[in-house]
Amino acid sequence: MINALIIDDEIKARLILAHYLETQMTEKIDVKHAESVNEALEVMKNYEPGIVFLDVEMPYRNGFDFLMERKNPDYDIVFTTAYNQYAIQAIRFSALDYLLKPVDPGELQFAIDRHLEKVREKIQAPKQELFDNLVENIQRKEIKDFRLAVPSSEGVFFFTLDEILRLEADKNYTSIHLVGKRPFVSSKTLKHFDEMLGDFNFIRTHKSHLVNSRYIKQVSHNNQYVLLADGSQVEVSRRKKEEVQQQLNLR
Repeated sequence: MINALIIDDEIKARLILAHYLETQMTEKIDVKHAESVNEALEVMKNYEPGIVFLDVEMPYRNGFDFLMERKNPDYDIVFTTAYNQYAIQAIRFSALDYLLKPVDPGELQFAIDRHLEKVREKIQAPKQELFDNLVENIQRKEIKDFRLAVPSSEGVFFFTLDEILRLEADKNYTSIHLVGKRPFVSSKTLKHFDEMLGDFNFIRTHKSHLVNSRYIKQVSHNNQYVLLADGSQVEVSRRKKEEVQQQLNLR
């Protein structure tokens, strides 16, 4: 049995999400509702959720106010939001989970499955650090200034985009090379980072390489590799040559 709490000021959104949780998930789920942060805090005096579905945008006190109110949570949070690119990027950069409204039952099941996996594997992520990073990201003026939370076997590390030199695929993991620091391995795939960083001057030069373009110092005369600020050479695949040329304004 999973205890779930829905915090959302929209009654229709609450009822639809509750219906999906109670009737369409593979696990039995007990659901409680709250239409505001204050009501949620009252509910939680007598109810211990394993997972909280938290609306990002609510009047008076929003989802981020809830995060600042509830420190060191022992439950998972899945943010629910209408399409708000700034909030979504802040959540993704903080390695947290979210669902777009209207909620899709299939995506909801994936969120439940991720929660159950963490419970089974007894994964103790530093949730408060992630939530604090999210609140700090939301308060920044531009997405490019967000701090990126990167999960690894050693814990979660936080970096600005300017600290990342390049990323390299390592099967289902990613080796992240930093400016002036030792590289480390993230548990996320290169595709995950490509989807997040593609809009921030990171270039996919090869199926195995994602490069921060600000550190590209030279392109070989035959466009087979790029030379980076630390002296490393990164391969440019044949199918990526034209795309790399366009992104670097070499044509």
